[in-house]
Parts: sequence; C-alpha cells; structure tokens
Amino acid sequence: MSKVRRIIIFGTGGTSRDIADTLEDINSAGNGPEYRCVGFLDDDPSLWGQVQLGVEVLGPLDSAGRFSDCHFVNGIGSPESTWRKKVIIAGVGVPLQRFETIVHPSASVSDTARLGAGTVVFQNVTITSRVQIGEHVMILPNAVVSHDAIVGDYTAITGGVCISGGVRVGESCYLGTNSTIIGNVSIGDYSQVGMGSVVLHDVPPNTVVVGNPARFLRHTRPDSA
Repeated sequence: MSKVRRIIIFGTGGTSRDIADTLEDINSAGNGPEYRCVGFLDDDPSLWGQVQLGVEVLGPLDSAGRFSDCHFVNGIGSPESTWRKKVIIAGVGVPLQRFETIVHPSASVSDTARLGAGTVVFQNVTITSRVQIGEHVMILPNAVVSHDAIVGDYTAITGGVCISGGVRVGESCYLGTNSTIIGNVSIGDYSQVGMGSVVLHDVPPNTVVVGNPARFLRHTRPDSA
C-alpha cells in the first residue's frame, strides 16, 4: 500500500478550495498518488484556525517550513496577484521539490508533454504533443494547450482558454476566461489577456490586451511603461 502524501495548500480562495476537491477526485479515481489535504495557509490572520472543507487554516504562508512532512500546492493567482506569484512563492522558503504537480483524472495530457513542479491541471483540460508547461502554472477547467506550445512559470490559464500550436506564453501571465491565442504568436512576460479576447499578434511584456481582435488597454505594472 502506497504511503499517503500530506498536502498543504497556499491560499483559501476559490481556486485553493478547487485544488482540495481535485485531490479528492484523484483519490477516488485510484490511479495516482493518495493525497490527504491537512491544511491551508493564508496571510489573513482572521482566517487562522477556521475550517474550510473540513480542513483547518493553519497560519500564514511563511509558516510552511514548520511542516517538514508535507508537500505544497499554490492556489494563489488572481488577475491582481498573478504577477506577484513568483515573489510570494519565493518568500515562503520552500524548495521546489516540495511542491506537488497535480493533474485531475479527467484531464488529457500527452505523454510527450512536460509539466513543471507545482503546476495544477484541472478538470477536462487538454494538453497535446510536445507542450512544455513551466513551474507553478495553473490551468483551469476546459482549457486547451495545443502542440509545441510553451507556457512560462507562474502563469494562469483560466477556464476555456484555447492556446493554438506553437504559441509562446511568458512568465507570470494571466489568460482570461475563453480567450483564444492564434498559432505561433508570443505573449510577453507579465502580460494579461482579457476574457473572451482573440489574440492575433504578439503581445509585448507587461501589457493588458482586450477585445476581438485583442488591442492594447494598459500596462500591467506602473513601472512597466
């Protein structure tokens, strides 16, 4: 009988709770590791000691080092916090090998694709041949990542996104719900694509684009202009 892997989830928002559900789905499927979610960590003191989905909020993010027998999954990554996710995770002080890669049983992932440590793949995601997914990437339900695409570390691909073949998505990007990226274009680091947008051309770093076709709206950070 395989040893149960103890998991602590960073954050207490909706995505973090969805990760807890995904761990239960993996257990029910019985064809992967057996997980036990033992807690959440969140920097909001008002949440400490509360119970969510039957699991306690154990304390702040920087207390992760106290849990030497646990692995971790990050659930933090809203449009407002995605570009800070790299700094948030680095500040926790947990080595990369302690972050678990989570794939929902309903996802289809090519044997030739590569998923980085700490990445989470939710329900009904499709990842096809020779795709490269970085570390700490979040891929929400029903997204499609097509052949030969590359997705940088800390990026969030939200529900229903369609990334065509050969696309390059940079680090710490956020692709909004049901957005579509045409083949062989590049999305620069720290960029965001608005929900429902259709990207037909390269997107520079630190840029928000919206619409069909997608056009410049603003820069993602005040110092990026």
